[in-house]
Amino acid sequence: MARIKDVAVRAGVSVATVSRVLNANPSVSEETRNRVYAAMTELNYVPNAVARSLRTEATRTLGLIIGDILNPFFAELARAVEDTARKAGYTVVIGNADERAEEQDHYVRTLIEQRVDGLLICPTAEVTPLVEQAAATGDPLVFIDRVLPGMDVPSVRVDGTAAIGELVGHLKRLGHRRVALISGPLRLSTGRERTDAFVKAVAEHGMELRPEYIQSGDFQLASGRALSARLLDLPEPPEVIFGGDNLMTLGALDEIRARGLRIPEDVALASFDDVPWFPHMNPPITAISQPVAELGARAVRVILDRLHGRPAGSVVLPAVLVPRQSCGEGRNVS
Repeated sequence: MARIKDVAVRAGVSVATVSRVLNANPSVSEETRNRVYAAMTELNYVPNAVARSLRTEATRTLGLIIGDILNPFFAELARAVEDTARKAGYTVVIGNADERAEEQDHYVRTLIEQRVDGLLICPTAEVTPLVEQAAATGDPLVFIDRVLPGMDVPSVRVDGTAAIGELVGHLKRLGHRRVALISGPLRLSTGRERTDAFVKAVAEHGMELRPEYIQSGDFQLASGRALSARLLDLPEPPEVIFGGDNLMTLGALDEIRARGLRIPEDVALASFDDVPWFPHMNPPITAISQPVAELGARAVRVILDRLHGRPAGSVVLPAVLVPRQSCGEGRNVS
């Protein structure tokens, strides 16, 4: 593990200068300060005193690092975390990792330096050095929404397996046989879990699963539209497009409407993740709803249990299917 003198050597300054940077001494020039921070980043250095502050010097603040602040799911999640923390007397500092490992580690470092009492992280796909170090040193840390393999960290997440199974069964009862999935990134636990659940459900219901009917997106609107175009251009396009999150579903909706196709008569549409405007669209969008408010509230309770030395196990919440009209509900089943 890097030491303060290693940072000094890498930055070409004295140990005293590194110490002044860590203590925000105004006598240090901006150029020197940037050089020291760059060296800390390269060496994955976390000051020992700052790391210890997570366990010993309560500041009544929590850090929350989310995947994408523009995604309505994460906006609602952040609101739930903030509301619950405030009632418990804590302030939440939010960092947007923008689904990038380097941004995630930037916020881990920054929040530790600001002496937050605990960290709630929606992790990127990678086990990054600072997250690994925080977990190894026993700092109060909880994963939210996603998990990382091989890490012994409490997590609070949603399991959509049963709801996806219900959706596939629902589509079969409506007469659909060709169902496509635009999945999230398979490097993320949520992308893998939803894809695995979909493949399993299609097999259990005896429906054909063509390889080209599974397309991997990135949880962004543009990929939802581009992959929907690819699906609709197939010689035998799917009867249903199932978006792996709300933004990719909206991208699919844009592509369907741009082609002048009707929902559900020409192609049906369903979403993993519900949003407040889905019930008000024409037609209303069938969705798998996650208990986002409860997800955020439970995550705060788990991190507070860790801070107060109480048992803090992982929590798994169920998702729920919300049938609406976008898949042909109410039509005659052939």
